Amino acid sequence: MTDKILVVEDDLDIADLIRVNLIELGAEITHQDNGERALQLALENDFSLLILDVMLPGKSGLDICRQVREKKPEQAIIMLTAKNSETDRVLGLELGADDYMTKPFSVRELQARVRAQLRKVHVLQSASQPQQVDSEKPLEIGRLSINQKNHQVIFEGTELDLTATEFELLFHLASHPNQVFSRSQLLESVWGYHHSGYEHTVNSHINRLRAKIESDATDPKIVQTVWGVGYKFSPQGVS
Repeated sequence: MTDKILVVEDDLDIADLIRVNLIELGAEITHQDNGERALQLALENDFSLLILDVMLPGKSGLDICRQVREKKPEQAIIMLTAKNSETDRVLGLELGADDYMTKPFSVRELQARVRAQLRKVHVLQSASQPQQVDSEKPLEIGRLSINQKNHQVIFEGTELDLTATEFELLFHLASHPNQVFSRSQLLESVWGYHHSGYEHTVNSHINRLRAKIESDATDPKIVQTVWGVGYKFSPQGVS
């Protein structure tokens, strides 16, 4: 099945650059340069991936990200931000973006980021299909159950509403209890790339995951910070 990608970018040269290079991946590209119309398209259609510029006429990419995430929690989203706009990058991730890229960017890096997100989308789509035989048991740790087959996470009897990236992050950490991972290692294992300068991606997803799984996100017991090193999953937190 062809992946459908919505590119929301009001700079026509950049939009055309993105379109040409994503067509190389076999994707079907829809372009929109107005934020209001883009939001309507995103909510009314099934896109594998949204690529959102921050600054748009009509409605900002940040607003689109927030409103789409409220209606479609599993929608894959990449934000495009200006090179020096750290505030937009952090805010975009906190609002639910799976990843971000700064302009100007390498087209090869763009393709790599898009491939990484589409791989997660394909896994999620496969998980939603009926399975005749399910021989893989969920990962059970105390009060936490993680089913990789259907991307379902149940904690204390309640199903958690996680994005595809949040699921992959939790599953990776929980699969290696008490092992400490640096942000660089998590970028490579969960996002599928390793580029310096993108550590905010990991930080923001850790914060979002904690908000959903910890009783007190300011004092995490499950996904813990090991200062100066990285993060680890503590089985004691779910026992």
